[in-house]
Amino acid sequence: MANDDESAVTIYSNTTVSNLGNKKDQNPFSVKVGLAQRLSGGAIIHVTDVDQAKIAESAGASCVIVSNPSPPTSAISRMLDPAVIKQIQESVPIPVMAKARVGHFVEAQILEAVGVDYIDENELLAAADDSNFINKHNFRVPFVCGCRDLGEGLRRVREGAAMIRTQGDQSGSGNIVDTVRNVRELMGKVRVLTNMDEDEIFTFAKELGAPYDILAQTKQMGRLPVVHFASGGILTPADAALMMQLGCDGVFIDSAIFNCSDPYKHVRAIVQAVRNYNDAHMLAEAVN
Repeated sequence: MANDDESAVTIYSNTTVSNLGNKKDQNPFSVKVGLAQRLSGGAIIHVTDVDQAKIAESAGASCVIVSNPSPPTSAISRMLDPAVIKQIQESVPIPVMAKARVGHFVEAQILEAVGVDYIDENELLAAADDSNFINKHNFRVPFVCGCRDLGEGLRRVREGAAMIRTQGDQSGSGNIVDTVRNVRELMGKVRVLTNMDEDEIFTFAKELGAPYDILAQTKQMGRLPVVHFASGGILTPADAALMMQLGCDGVFIDSAIFNCSDPYKHVRAIVQAVRNYNDAHMLAEAVN
C-alpha cells in the first residue's frame, strides 16, 4: 500500500498529477508543480547583475534567472557565484531562479541552501555528469529542465522536473526557428497522443522513450503535466506572442535583451505581449 505522501495529488487544469517518490521532509511533487504554475503566463528574464534584475522586475517579469556573463569559448560554465545570487535576491521581490550543471547535485544543494526559488538544471552549462540527471525528488525546491521533444520532456518530469522549457538556439542570435520547430514537434506529438487508443500508448511510450505513466497523464490532460515554457532566440514581443499562441505557458528571454538603448521599454513590451498574445492591436502597440 502507498503511504499518504506517495498517493497525494495536485489539481492542474482540472486533472491530476501524481506525486512521485517523495520523502516526508521534502515538498511533495504536487507542491512543486503548483509553485512552478505560479509563473504561468509570464516572462522569465535572464539577468547577470543587480541592475538588470531591477529593470526586469520593474518591467513586470514574473521571475529572473541569474546567469554568468558569457564565458570565453574555452572556459567551463558553472553555477553562478552564490554571493552574486544573494545580492540579486536582496534587490528584487520577485522569484529568483539559478542554474546548476546537469547531474551536479552538489551545485543544486548549494543553490537550495542559498534559498533560490527555482533551480534550472541547465544543459547549456558544462555537464557535470553526461550519463545521469539530478534526482530532483531529493530537493524541496522546484526544478526546471530543458527538452527538444516530448520523450525527453517526460523523462525529465519522471526525474522530478516541475517545469519544462522547450529549447531552441541559445547563442543570443535571436533566431527562433529551432524553438518554433521543437515546440511544434512537441505539441504535435501531444495531439497525436490524445487521439490514441489506450492500448496504443504502450508502443508510443517505447517509440518516444517516455515513461508510460507520465505519458498516460499527458494523454488524459491533453498537454504536458507540468508548466511548459519556450526558450531560445525569443527577443521581440512578436516572438513571445508566437510562442504563447503555439501553446506555451510562458517564455524565457535571453540577457541579450539588455543590449539595446532602452532595456526597460523592451522588456516591458515583451511582458505585455505575453499577457495579451491574442490581441493584435495590443501587440502592435507593444512592438512600437
